[in-house]
This record gives sequence, C-alpha cells and structure tokens, in this order.
Amino acid sequence: MRIAIVGASGHCGRQLAVQLLDRRLIPAEGRLQLVGHRGGVSETSLWALRTDLNDAFSDDAPAIDVVLEPNHIQADIVVMLAGRTLSTDPSQTADRAALGAQNQPVFEQYATALAEQSGPAPVVIVQSNPVELGVAIFAQALGRHRVIGAGAWSDTLRFRTELARSFKVRRTHVQAWMLGQHGDYLVPCPSQIRAWGVPPAAVETLQTQLQEAATADSYPNRLRDHRKALLHCLQAQRWDEANAIIDACPPDLRTGLRPFLTHFTSAGHTTEVMTAHAVTDLVACLAEARPQVFAAQVQLSGEWLDCHGVLGVPVLLGVNGWSQVCPLPLDHDEVLALQDAAAAIQQSLPTAEA
Repeated sequence: MRIAIVGASGHCGRQLAVQLLDRRLIPAEGRLQLVGHRGGVSETSLWALRTDLNDAFSDDAPAIDVVLEPNHIQADIVVMLAGRTLSTDPSQTADRAALGAQNQPVFEQYATALAEQSGPAPVVIVQSNPVELGVAIFAQALGRHRVIGAGAWSDTLRFRTELARSFKVRRTHVQAWMLGQHGDYLVPCPSQIRAWGVPPAAVETLQTQLQEAATADSYPNRLRDHRKALLHCLQAQRWDEANAIIDACPPDLRTGLRPFLTHFTSAGHTTEVMTAHAVTDLVACLAEARPQVFAAQVQLSGEWLDCHGVLGVPVLLGVNGWSQVCPLPLDHDEVLALQDAAAAIQQSLPTAEA
C-alpha cells in the first residue's frame, strides 16, 4: 500500500501523516510519500517531518519519501490537501469563488500529472477547498469512480457529534447524515437520525424540532444569518459570546457554525485534527478493503434524484473507489434541499460557465 499526501507540509497534512502511521494503515513494506514543492518552507519542512516521523514510528514505519515533483508521485491512494485556505481574519469575506480561482491551477497540475502516469490511476481523496471543484477536476482526469471528496464525511461526523451532545451519548451511538455541499449548501437530514441508548421519544422530539424550526431548503439562509452574528463576535474577540451563540443553536446549525470558531481562533491551524481524522477514516476503508457507506462528494451522472455533477451523497466505498450511490428515504424538503445544493454547486464550477 502506497499513500501520497499532497500538501504534507501544511498543518492538516502533518496531522494526517501522524494519524495514518499511528493507526498503522500503511504496512512496513508499504510507502508514504510526503509531497510538496521545491524551494522555501515546503521543501525544508518535509525533510524535517520525514525525520520526525521516522523517529516516532521507527519500529514499524513504512518507507517515507519526500517528493517535490507531481510526476514523481507513485501511490495507490493520493490525498489532496495542497492549496490556499480561507483567511483566518474574521473581518474578511469567505469568498469560495476566489479560493477556487486560486486553487484550480493546483488541482489541474496534479490531476494532469496523475493522469499521465502509466498503470492504474490512484484513488484520490480531495480535502482541499473548494472540495467540489477539486473533485470535478480530478474526476475528469482520472475517472469519476476513483475520486471522492472528504468534506461530506467530516460534515457528517460533526453533525453526529452535535447530535450526540444533545442526546448525551457517544458519537458512535448516533446515525445521521449531512449531505450536499461542503459549504453554505449543507443538507442536514433530520429524517435519517437514529440513536442507540436514547429513548425513541427523545429522538422523535428532536427530529420534530429540527423539521419544524425551518424546512431543510432554508438551511443556507439560516446558516448565513447566524454566521454573521458569530463573525461579529469574533471580530471583537468576544470568544465566550461567540461560543455561546453556537451552543444556543440546534445541532444542525451548530454543525455548520462551530468550524468557523475553530478556524478563526486557531492562528492558522484551522480544523486540522478533525480534517485528518475524517480523511483517515476514508483511507482506512480503502487500505483495509472494508467496503463501507460514507458521505462523500462524488461526480454523479443521474444515479440519485436525477442529479448530475458533484454532490455530497452516501456512497459505497471500496478498495477501488466508490462503486454506487446508496439512496436514503429522505423527506420531501430534504430532497429539494439536495437538488438546490446540486444546482448551486454546478453554478459555482468554472465548467458551468462554458
């Protein structure tokens, strides 16, 4: 098993390397490639990271390489973490279109390099933002079933976490899905909430509260309104008040808001631990050949709800990528929200303008 982390010198990349080795997902005879670019901090920090990882995991670490050219990647799984991130200044507008314009050349560079290699194409996990743009570009180059976006899985884990807090149980006792876009057009699915060790009446009560608070297709506006109040507190450095705003929200809104608190209070480290954790879950499924259903951004061709293009949906993930969409019996307003998300994503992609 060979795994390459593109952007390994960044905070998320370093954290991912540690988690992959700590969970022993790469056998001793395997290979981990730390991918960056020549010159500057990227190159020097990768050599330092390689040494540190070898020291920490010397007993059973795989071979660890520093790779500084895209066409030198030789991997079965490639994790895309390179590119710019949103500003950590809460006074700056979170402009996903501008971020996409900055990261599109990076996506295209690596997609082209991987497509030109001989042999089977690797499975690519995209976590760089905008996730949907990255998935679209890599899917066009490598084939759509070999490319998955990790954003929907991290959002789903966060939703399950917030529900677990409401139910006062462990996250593993909660089943729930957050689909759609890794952005404003998140689609929480209250109809699919299940919990173990919780009275059924309590689950039904929370489901009803979430469904009655607002229809699922109004979620983007609710999220933007609450985020505006949150960012106002963050600009004023009123951290306790910002946290109180989030805690007062229902679990679906807490899911979309809490990452902003992390992002703007982390001095550039953003949500590195959670991001790496979600990606590691996906890598484990691929590396250990344990087919499992995950929420992921994938390139659809009408498999569900007649949606085409990139969208976060439940898919069966296996050693060769995703093989099928696993439809959920969603409520009518959840279906509408997912279709709205698909349309919004398509409008945001450069190819939609052609």
